[in-house]
Formats: sequence, C-alpha cells, structure tokens
Amino acid sequence: MSKRDYPSSPRIAVGAVVFKENRILLIERKNPPGKGLWAIPGGRVRLEETLQMAAEREIMEETGIVIRAKDPVYAFDVIEPDARGRIRFHYVIVDLLADYISGQPNPASDACDARWIAHHELDELTLSTNTRKFLKEKIQFAY
Repeated sequence: MSKRDYPSSPRIAVGAVVFKENRILLIERKNPPGKGLWAIPGGRVRLEETLQMAAEREIMEETGIVIRAKDPVYAFDVIEPDARGRIRFHYVIVDLLADYISGQPNPASDACDARWIAHHELDELTLSTNTRKFLKEKIQFAY
C-alpha cells in the first residue's frame, strides 16, 4: 500500500495529450490504478502548481519529453474501490493539449514504457478505458 491509497478526499491529477508526426505519446502504467494499461501520461498536481505546470513537470518526469501545456480538453474521475468496498483511489483527472518541444520517450517514475503510438498500433495495446474513450470520442484518433 502506498500513500496514494485510501485518500480522505479526491486527488487532482493531469494528463498531457501530445502529438508528434501523427503519433500520440502514451505510457504503460507501472503502478495502480491502471497498472499495465496504456494511457495518456501525467500525474498529481502539487500545491501551488497550475494545471499546465503540473503537466509539463509530470511529462518530463515520466517520459523525458519536454512539452508546452495548453488548455484542458477532457476531464474524468478514476474511482476504484477495494474488495471490501472502501475507496482505494479517487482521482479527478484533467487532460490538457500540449505541444511537443523536444526529447525522446524514456520511461521513468510511474511508467514501464513510453512511446509515440500511431493510430494503427492502438489495437496492439491494452488501453485504459478513459484513454480509449477520449481518443475515440474527443479526438477521433482511435477506431
């Protein structure tokens, strides 16, 4: 169990939707929630950080990619109870569009893998439910 487990209130997190040459930056999550699933990279917002600052820091820490975060484009909840029905995780996640600045994907911190993914490669990956929904409905990138 980590300090992320069993919060007393929802935690705020960000993701960054980054494209380069018609490929999207995705990570394979190393830790729960979503361990082993491919998702938009991101993480928790720290006290005194704007959403943009948090996205830029998290993407650098998680993938080694430098971005310039822009406006929010998608928001959703991740609420995961344990076997006894207690809330193990509750995140409110805000995904922001971001411009690619520099760097090559290099997984670190919460990522097992980080890659630029083309549309046709999505079928090969086990995407998180929210990532699949976002790419399909909001960006029309998937399926």
